[in-house]
Amino acid sequence: MLDLRYRDRPRSSYAPEHRVDVADPLASERVSFFLRGLLAEQFPTADAFVVLCIGTDRSTGDCLGPLIGTELEAAALPNVSVWGTLDHPIHASNLSETLRQVRQSGSGRPLVAIDACLGSLDSVGTITLGFGPLRPGAGVNKALPEVGDLAITGVVNVGGFMEYFVLQNTRLNLVFRMSKVIAEGLASGLSARSAAALRTPV
Repeated sequence: MLDLRYRDRPRSSYAPEHRVDVADPLASERVSFFLRGLLAEQFPTADAFVVLCIGTDRSTGDCLGPLIGTELEAAALPNVSVWGTLDHPIHASNLSETLRQVRQSGSGRPLVAIDACLGSLDSVGTITLGFGPLRPGAGVNKALPEVGDLAITGVVNVGGFMEYFVLQNTRLNLVFRMSKVIAEGLASGLSARSAAALRTPV
């Protein structure tokens, strides 16, 4: 779980973040478009990817990642390795070990990290895409390893006070809608990027 208030990375060294409102009728298409642009800029020849979906099914607000991972796993995308589902969530207790396994099996493939986050009231329902890494656990004051070449986050509720209570009382409807938008956008964007990379002359 992230908290957008604590992002302190130097903006000058990263492309601007792209933001998508979950209520936008073209939200999933925009996620796909922005993802393809980020991948083309940073990894123009990559045709295989790792997607790491962080979160737990024990908290409504923090289940965004596992919901997305479950949808992507069911889609069985070629050349896409998915980590973090409702059956096998990735959270604070197993993140470090999972990252070790990903590094062993990933063969240097670009890693897209996904997590829920807390933010300001007017940002709830916003999906952000940008160059990584993510800082999992920042929203609930946990020190966890940074992860990801690209980062996708969904603002599920307001941060700043009683974060654990806020997460437990986040509306599942919002989290589910965001998971559908992000999963659909990812599936479309990664499939298109893989096909484009195969057509790129070496």
